[in-house]
Amino acid sequence: MNFKSDNEAPAHPAILEALAEANQGFATAYSEDRYSNRLNERFSEVFETDCRVVPISTGTAANSIALAEISPPWGAVLCHENAHIHNDEGGAPEFYSHGAKLVALAGDNGRLTPDSLAAAIDGAGVHGVHNVKPSVVSITQATECGTVYAIGQVQAIAEVAHQRGLPLHMDGARFANAVVSLGCSPADVTWRAGVDVLSFGLTKNGALNAEALVVFGHDEWLEGMQRRRKRGGHLLSKMRYVSAQLLAMLENDLWLELAGTANDHAARLARTIEAADGCSLHWPVEANEVFVRAEPEKLADLKSRGFEFHIWPGHNDLARLVCSWATSEEQVAELARAISGR
Repeated sequence: MNFKSDNEAPAHPAILEALAEANQGFATAYSEDRYSNRLNERFSEVFETDCRVVPISTGTAANSIALAEISPPWGAVLCHENAHIHNDEGGAPEFYSHGAKLVALAGDNGRLTPDSLAAAIDGAGVHGVHNVKPSVVSITQATECGTVYAIGQVQAIAEVAHQRGLPLHMDGARFANAVVSLGCSPADVTWRAGVDVLSFGLTKNGALNAEALVVFGHDEWLEGMQRRRKRGGHLLSKMRYVSAQLLAMLENDLWLELAGTANDHAARLARTIEAADGCSLHWPVEANEVFVRAEPEKLADLKSRGFEFHIWPGHNDLARLVCSWATSEEQVAELARAISGR
């Protein structure tokens, strides 16, 4: 039973149906098809404001292209020390930006704090051109620790960034899980809270390979993002298949329904862990990831029973359990029984 990653879950049947429908006949290439041409209008409805959408097939490309457009090569991207762009994207943000430096900051439960961010920005540049220049702030929603930024926390980060002339980027690989957790509209935790550009992720949430850059009020960034997408090899000639997935996920709020299923399963596991002897939650469970502390022997026993999960790098007593839309109630119940020692 797989609790390793929502990346390992299958695509939702609605995605496969959308792909089959998009596969009928010929269509204009390079993101000029009828599916791609509907994205701006559809996303503007979902986000309750006029926005521009750049479809992309991977989250790493979405993050890297966005950051490269809004940070110069001599700039600094300020992010949390656990951020995916810092630890899990193989230097792609630096590569796409031709050298912009990622500056990793500490913060409890995977979240940046306004005070530490302000101190980092204000304290930079003491050596003039010998230092990289703070250029962008990037936050992850939901975080790599399975926690979520509340609306007020996003607003506070945005205020610090904007007061100092820096835009705010949000890595939303698990954005749907965060929106469901907060019980808010997508608008409330993005542009209304001060987010300038969102990497909107759906691949972890039941899509096959569908991500998008959603740009709020900065049309001047679009040409650069589109050219970087092409130059970086991410302008698919048959982009209709990516765009069709995006539209299918937004239809009838399927993206939120699937994220809600994953979150509910994670919450059930969290309750089991809190009640079990010899186990504890390492971070609060606020989305679809559960980090459990247990003796290495306990974790090894779970693996021997056929449960797949990640042992967190550098820790033999910390495991990450991830639930997806495809995780079943029976699988969660069986893991819960094993954790409880039954």
